[in-house]
Amino acid sequence: MAVESSTSVLRAFWPWIRQQKGLISGSFVVLLLASVIRLLEPWPLAFAIDVVMGDIKHNTLLNGLSINVLETEKLLWLCAIAVVVIAILRAVAGYASTIGMALAGSRVMSAIRRALFAHLLHLPLSFHQRSRTGDLTMRLINDIGMMREATVTAIMPLLSSIVIFAGMLGIMFFLDWQLTLLTLLPMPLLALATMRSGGKIRDVSRAQRKREGHLAARSAEYMTGIATLQAMSLEKAATETFNGSDSQSLQQNVRAKRLAAGLERQVDVLIAVVTALVLLLGARSVLGGKMFAGELLIFISYMKNAFRPVREFAKYSSRLAKAVTAGERVIELLHQPVGIDRQVGKPLIASNGLNLAFENVHFAYHSTHESEPASVLRDVSFNVPAGQSLAITGPSGAGKSTLSQLLLRLYEPDRGRITLDGTDVRDYAVDSLRRQIGYLPQESLLFGVSIRENIALGAEGEVNDEQVIAAAKLANAHDFILHLPQGYDTVVSERGMSLSGGQRQRIAIARAAIRNSAFLLLDEPGVGLDSKNEQAVTDALARLMQGKTTVIITHNLALAAKADSILLLDSGQVIEQGNHAALMAQQGRYFELWNIQKGVAL
Repeated sequence: MAVESSTSVLRAFWPWIRQQKGLISGSFVVLLLASVIRLLEPWPLAFAIDVVMGDIKHNTLLNGLSINVLETEKLLWLCAIAVVVIAILRAVAGYASTIGMALAGSRVMSAIRRALFAHLLHLPLSFHQRSRTGDLTMRLINDIGMMREATVTAIMPLLSSIVIFAGMLGIMFFLDWQLTLLTLLPMPLLALATMRSGGKIRDVSRAQRKREGHLAARSAEYMTGIATLQAMSLEKAATETFNGSDSQSLQQNVRAKRLAAGLERQVDVLIAVVTALVLLLGARSVLGGKMFAGELLIFISYMKNAFRPVREFAKYSSRLAKAVTAGERVIELLHQPVGIDRQVGKPLIASNGLNLAFENVHFAYHSTHESEPASVLRDVSFNVPAGQSLAITGPSGAGKSTLSQLLLRLYEPDRGRITLDGTDVRDYAVDSLRRQIGYLPQESLLFGVSIRENIALGAEGEVNDEQVIAAAKLANAHDFILHLPQGYDTVVSERGMSLSGGQRQRIAIARAAIRNSAFLLLDEPGVGLDSKNEQAVTDALARLMQGKTTVIITHNLALAAKADSILLLDSGQVIEQGNHAALMAQQGRYFELWNIQKGVAL
């Protein structure tokens, strides 16, 4: 089962491994050279022992060599020099192969990490909503890092030992086939112990990686909500929950180590028993004149090295199992379907505003836990002429934000269609569609780079400082940016928390402005701001909206009243539609909400 898991991981990563085939092949050739050199290591020592013992003339291994003319002292010097030379050659070849394999492994893992990150960014929103950010981050960073470490510290030594084993086994048969067969006798027992313990170690490692993924997800949740957690004095409860999860992870880790250590000790005992038997029978052969001391030394040296692959697999079994498990977790993400092919479809090109229409749109969020999910939108239809604005309002949960997600093709409608300039948005390439929509989310997301870079992110290509400043001025952000410590080069903190809500919102408006798209989608602009910041944001939005088709999602009816038309949603249905004056004249639900917000008694 472990072999099947390893093979499936190798097969999944083969496209990236193949990209480094030149470096891997070269490193493997050098590894073979290092292994051949290693086979020579015990020979100078065996030669020296036979010389000292005076049996050189009768040693069958040395027949044909013209060494009688050499003095014993010179032979010993040659043996000593040979030991050093062989060690140096092996060190150089081993260093080159290790560095080559490590470089290839690092390149392969970096390519996989980049591919995984790009894949995660393209996975549908529904996948991210049911996944935990901490676990995804752990797979992206820790799991791939673990595979990279295992490549260098475990797979490389194991591969080297296997190559050496093949060479040494052949020479051992040449020296004494009977002792060689005796050496191979415990191999089935070693294989059985390795398979049994290896399977358990892999299962424990899989459980541990899953547990650590949950731990990472939980800690990410706590760190993200640290302000709420501290405000509600939940530190103790969070610590206890985290400690409980960490204790379970610790238990799994200890169990994996215990299994690996037990396997390693079993292997050591079996090897010791075989070594003792070979030493006993081999010494008798030397005393009986059937074998020379140097030959026995070579045989025992080779025998101990022949067991090295088994010993090293036992030693690195836990690390290898974790690496295979990490690979399986990465593959699981890579196999997640992307859903929409972002490049398929025709480009959306518009220099002016776009005409938007929803035609009998039905939509429900589908979950594996719900056989018949409740509808979020039911038979929604409306039209926004090019260059005009529409405000969508209504109670929480009415489906307002769902409309924006359908327009951006983060989800697809179950029935009906959405058109831009009369063409179904599904006929446009997703990237082309989204480039024509200037999106201002409810939570203005800034990244941990400079303000200049945050604004420039909205542009499709390269922009200069003049364009960044112009966008900032349009968004009423230029003045406060100049008062920051490094102006436009000021690096904001994670998620822009070093700035106020109004400042973040205005930078987000600047980012939307620099895109210069034909369509604007504004989700709760100005929410949570004081009157001064709200006015600055409102003025900036008024300039940004000029000549563009705009959809504004808002609870603020004062802002909605400024739009050309208003759509009132409730329970996923359009219940009222028209401009502010018309809706007020109807004295329906909009009229009631307006008076409630204004504090007017009905």
